[in-house]
Amino acid sequence: MPTNEPRPSKNQRREEARVRAQQMRKEQESKARRNRFIGIGALGVAVIALVVAVVMVVNQSSTTAANASGFASAAYPVASGTPGLADVTAPKGATSTGGIPVSSAGVGVAASSGVTVDLYFDFLCPWCGKFDQTNADDIAALVKEPGVTVVYHPISIMDQYSSGTFYSTRAANAAAVIADQAPDQFPAFVTAMLAKSTQPEENSEGLTDAKIGDIASGVGVPSDVIAKFTTTTTVGGTTSRTFAPWIVAATALTPVGDKGYVSTPTVLIDGKRWSGDFTTAGTFKAAVEAAHQG
Repeated sequence: MPTNEPRPSKNQRREEARVRAQQMRKEQESKARRNRFIGIGALGVAVIALVVAVVMVVNQSSTTAANASGFASAAYPVASGTPGLADVTAPKGATSTGGIPVSSAGVGVAASSGVTVDLYFDFLCPWCGKFDQTNADDIAALVKEPGVTVVYHPISIMDQYSSGTFYSTRAANAAAVIADQAPDQFPAFVTAMLAKSTQPEENSEGLTDAKIGDIASGVGVPSDVIAKFTTTTTVGGTTSRTFAPWIVAATALTPVGDKGYVSTPTVLIDGKRWSGDFTTAGTFKAAVEAAHQG
């Protein structure tokens, strides 16, 4: 469309360009300042978050230390070396290999002959939980058969996965106290602790002593026995819970696998490692009965 307005002169066009350039610089400078403020603000938030995280870690460490008081030596100091079974107090009826035998004669009593099954497990091990969840009923049936002994070996190889609370050893110690003081409730306690709805996850703090006590109470363990879960003893200048040294000594006797390390669950049938499918009900029971009949 034609217009009657005069065309801007060269000087006017130069001035307009200069004004636009100034405006662009101001906008860029303003944007840069905003970005700096955002960056500084984000850095401040990050620093605050870091400080909060550090405080939380410190507080958690303090809480963990408090929870483990009277128990910090449960895993036995490396400087003291690993004790031998002959040097520690074992639960009544414990075997010379650091286990609790269960047979038709009762808990703490092995059958005079027949087949012997050794079960090495850690209360924090998820596959140990799966093993017991699948086979607990079959184990209960097996130990009623004359000539079948199932030896439970509660060991502690996963303490480092319980956020400093020594859950594996605390749980194993509680089981040992029950085997010693209330043996009839021992198998039920093991199964209750490894139940899917109960067993804690790896890298958690595990169950508290109070919760372990509740589970024990739920399977009929007397309150005076539960009170002994946190009792401490001193061995060679080291203070720990009553059967913690026994657990450490027993753990050291766990058979090493083909890959050169201990894993759980480890199942031996008459001294031979069984590597069958323990996640299918009936498979383990059939293997034990086959060995018994053979």
